[in-house]
Parts: sequence; C-alpha cells; structure tokens
Amino acid sequence: MLTALGGIDAARVLDLFAGSGALGIEAVSRGAATATFVELDEAAGRVLRTNLAALGLAAPVVRVRGGDALDALGRAVVDGDQFDLVLLDPPYADADALGRRLGPALDRVLEAGAWVVCESDRRSPIELDLPLERERRYGDTLIRIYRRGDRSR
Repeated sequence: MLTALGGIDAARVLDLFAGSGALGIEAVSRGAATATFVELDEAAGRVLRTNLAALGLAAPVVRVRGGDALDALGRAVVDGDQFDLVLLDPPYADADALGRRLGPALDRVLEAGAWVVCESDRRSPIELDLPLERERRYGDTLIRIYRRGDRSR
C-alpha cells in the first residue's frame, strides 16, 4: 500500500480537480489499483478522457466523474468508496475556501492512514483538519501532505 508516499501499490486514488488527469495517471503508472478522476470543466474533462483513452486506461481501473468536487465526494460516500490517496490541485483562487468545505467531506471517504496531497499558492494554502505530515515550497507553489490517522470513524 502507501509507504511514506514512496510506493502506492494497490492504492485507491481520488484525483479531485483532475484537469488533464496527469496526477492520477501518474499514480496508476506507479501501481495504484484504481483512480477516480473528478473534473468540473467540460473542456478539461474531454482532454482527460482523451488522455485516458490514448493510454488504454479504462474501467474498472479508472473512472471519470464530471461535476463539483463536493458533489463527487457525496456520491463517493453513498457508493461506499474509500481512498488511500487523494490528490487536490484546485484553482489557486479557490484553495483557501475549499479546505474548509472539503475537509469534512474528505474525512468520510479516507481510509485509515490515507494521504492527502494538496497543491496551492503559498499565500492561500489549503487548510485541512488532518495532521500535516510535511510541507514544501517551490516558488509561489505550496505542496502540503496530510495523513489521516488510524482513528475509527
């Protein structure tokens, strides 16, 4: 499974704000069992589907959900989906407000010990109510890595 983000064999990945799908596709290429991509923008969703098709990636390994991230998390709860790794790369302008809204919804779909990797502008970071494992800054970009504890739901 996940080991300090070194290996992701058999991980169930959720790529929120997927865009072209680069992050989730990389996870699958590194051994993730499944990747669920969520993208609101229709044009980006078409690019995502084209990229998946070009790589021969299809169900049941990958699935694409259009629409809002919060709606997708709600559907995941209803479907009983659990994830070991969540990738968050929202529009930078939305990052600060999104953390407060996404946190409670994310908690319901995170497996014990799951990782959440967030990219944002360093001036407007994504704040989640999860233990912060590490943080890296690259110019104006901030990467935060959170980890859900092993507590029971």
